[in-house]
Amino acid sequence: MASKEELKEELRLILEIGVGGCSFGPQTFKELVQKHPINSAVHLCQDGSRDDSSGFYLPDRFYTKNNFQVSPLLNRHGIYHFEADADKAYIKKGHEVVLELELWDHPDFYEKKTSDGIDMKIICNDTGNTRHGRKNLFTAYSNECSLKDKGLDCLFCNINSTKARFAEKENIQWKQPKQIAEVVKAAYDEGYTHFTVTGGFIPERREVDYYLDVAEAVQEELGREYINGTACIGAPKDISIIEKYKEAGWTTIAMNMEVWNENFYNAICPGKVQECGGYSHWLEAIKYAVEVFGKGNVRSNFVGGLEPKEYLLDGIETLSSWGVVTTATTWAPAVGSAFEGHQTPNADWHWEVQNRIVEILKKNGISYEQLSNASNGHWYMHELYAIDEGIVA
Repeated sequence: MASKEELKEELRLILEIGVGGCSFGPQTFKELVQKHPINSAVHLCQDGSRDDSSGFYLPDRFYTKNNFQVSPLLNRHGIYHFEADADKAYIKKGHEVVLELELWDHPDFYEKKTSDGIDMKIICNDTGNTRHGRKNLFTAYSNECSLKDKGLDCLFCNINSTKARFAEKENIQWKQPKQIAEVVKAAYDEGYTHFTVTGGFIPERREVDYYLDVAEAVQEELGREYINGTACIGAPKDISIIEKYKEAGWTTIAMNMEVWNENFYNAICPGKVQECGGYSHWLEAIKYAVEVFGKGNVRSNFVGGLEPKEYLLDGIETLSSWGVVTTATTWAPAVGSAFEGHQTPNADWHWEVQNRIVEILKKNGISYEQLSNASNGHWYMHELYAIDEGIVA
């Protein structure tokens, strides 16, 4: 059994690999994907690669010896590189193997189809680290964002570019509520406990109606009112609409700030400014959501690295003090985004931020269970929190 220090050391290495970048070729994973096609990657929302990997053989993810997940995200200029055979993969730095990886053991529902004949794995993805006890689902109802047509895309986002490169090849289309409900039922039958629905911007009224339809379909499929789902939405101009999500059966709700400093926010997220009432209104909506859903049942995410550290940590502190499950992903300047080719802060910067987030969440009474239940990721802060709590050992 690994010690907490050994677990954090391996997790720190994974973060370093993500920040430093990992290269591989179009054929690197060919043998592995051909032998295990069910484990091929599916791009439901955004592609985290820094270079275009369309046309590559791409597996979904791997496990390390301590059961941390690693996904093959392409950075042609990375200081690390992948090698693979039919069953395993290796990450090297120069000629030295720094991580030996085994293929992800996919859930049973990945091999099933919906009643209208669609592969369930292209409706919902597993996102929680199942080997660490987190069995969460994620889907993006649409893999495009209407902000593109208005020239208002968030500068870090590549959802529309991802669709252009992968949707046709992977048969990614608009998700019908019944399709989502059938996958949730199949996954819950094998032990999954939570699902998140998100997507690009769509008109507000259509968004509300869609989420209500999904909740109703899942309730009907499960045969119960309690669905344990997170609705990830844009801040509605009429914040009282948030009550409809609660009444419909959603147990948690997410409105992602992305950036905390108002000047950075206005520049990086122009669509959220124009379509959702602006910075102050977004904060007002988050506060109201806590009143409706309760502390620990509202999530807001930041993209760590888009603004100075002190701004980001101030946002984490402020929102979590309101009872918001406040998270931050590690920014990778993704291919197809306006920030393509830019540079994220170094690994030390991100590692400190992730550790500080865990400290702040604990101080403000956000439990590991609330963190896992309100967010759809297996991000570094989840693993760090789990290590500290002895959940991962």
